[in-house]
Amino acid sequence: MVVNVLRNRGRWRTPLAVAGLAFAVGVIASLGVHAVPGAAMPDGATLGSVQRCAAYSGLPAGWGKSRTAGMARVTGGEFVPGTTLGYPDERPAGKTRVGSFWIDRTEVTVAQFAAFVQATGYVTDAERQGAAVVFHKPTDAELGQRPYAWWTMVTGANWRHPEGPAAANSHGYDHRRDNQPVTLVTQADARAYANWLGHDLPTEDEWEFAAKAGRSDAGLETAPQTAEGTPTANYWQGVFPVLNTSRDGFAGLAPVGCYTANALGLFDMIANAWEWTGDAYTGPRQSHANGDTAVVAAASRSRKPAATSVIKGGSFLCAPDFCVRYRASARESAESDLPTSHIGFRTVLRDG
Repeated sequence: MVVNVLRNRGRWRTPLAVAGLAFAVGVIASLGVHAVPGAAMPDGATLGSVQRCAAYSGLPAGWGKSRTAGMARVTGGEFVPGTTLGYPDERPAGKTRVGSFWIDRTEVTVAQFAAFVQATGYVTDAERQGAAVVFHKPTDAELGQRPYAWWTMVTGANWRHPEGPAAANSHGYDHRRDNQPVTLVTQADARAYANWLGHDLPTEDEWEFAAKAGRSDAGLETAPQTAEGTPTANYWQGVFPVLNTSRDGFAGLAPVGCYTANALGLFDMIANAWEWTGDAYTGPRQSHANGDTAVVAAASRSRKPAATSVIKGGSFLCAPDFCVRYRASARESAESDLPTSHIGFRTVLRDG
C-alpha cells in the first residue's frame, strides 16, 4: 500500500463556446495533421496499446464537427473522494455527489491545442512570460548545488518547444508530438481552450469520480501494474530523479492512449501528465517536492506567488520512491500561472 512506500520516498528531497467548432476542416488541413485509419478513437477501442497510440493522429473522430468528439459520458452519482491508505492530505471527508457529464477520453493533445491556437491566435502564458519550468535528469553535482535540481526555468520553453527553442524549430512545433498531451500550459491556458469548445475544466470531484470509475477497492492505491509487475501507466521506474529504467516503455511523456482504458473508457487518468482541475487548492498539504516547481520559479522571476489549484493523476515523474501520486485519490497543488513540463489537462461538458 502507499503508506508502506512513503517511508522510503524523497531520496534527494530538500525540505468562445460553440463558435469554436468553426475551425474544422480548414484549420486541421493547415496544420498538416492527417487521420490514421484505425486510430481515430471513435469509442475508445482503437487506442490502448503502444502500437495504436503511436499511430494516433492526436485528433479524435468527429473533431471539429461534434461538441463531444473524443469524449465519454459519465453518469453522475455518489462516491467518497480520497482514501485512508495514502497521504494525510487525502483523507476522506464523507460522501459527495456529482452530476452527469462528458469528459475527454484522453488528455488534450498537442494537435488539439494547436488547432485551438491556429483558430484563435491564442498566446499562452509561457509564451508571454518567456520561460517555463522544465524537467531534466540532474547530475550528482547539480543535486549537491541546489534543492529540486531536476527543475530548471528554461527561457523560450512553451507548448511548442517543451525543452526550449534550442531543441526544436523555433518557427513551429514538432508534428511528431501531435499525439502527446499538451503541457507547459497554465490553468488559464487550459480554461481558454475549454471555453473555445464550450467546455470547462473538471472539478476535483468530477475528475476523481471519473478516474475511479466506480471502484473503491484498495487496489486503487497501489502502483499501476499487472500482477507480474508490468507497468500499466507511464510513471517513473527506477531511482528518482537520476535513473529511469523505462520499463513502461517511455522515459518521458507518452502519446495518449498507450495503456488500457479504465472502466469508463478513459485513458491515462493515472500518470503521463498531471491534469489541471478548475478548483483552487484548499485543505492540508503534505509537501513531497514533486509540485515544488514554484521554488525554481521564485528564484528566476520577481513576482508574488500565485494562487494554487488542484492537479490530479500524477505524471511520468511520479516514482514509488518519491512521489507516489499516481493514484486517483491523490491530489497536489500547483501555482495556477506556472507552466511546467509535466502538467496537462482534459475538459468536461456537463449535462444541462
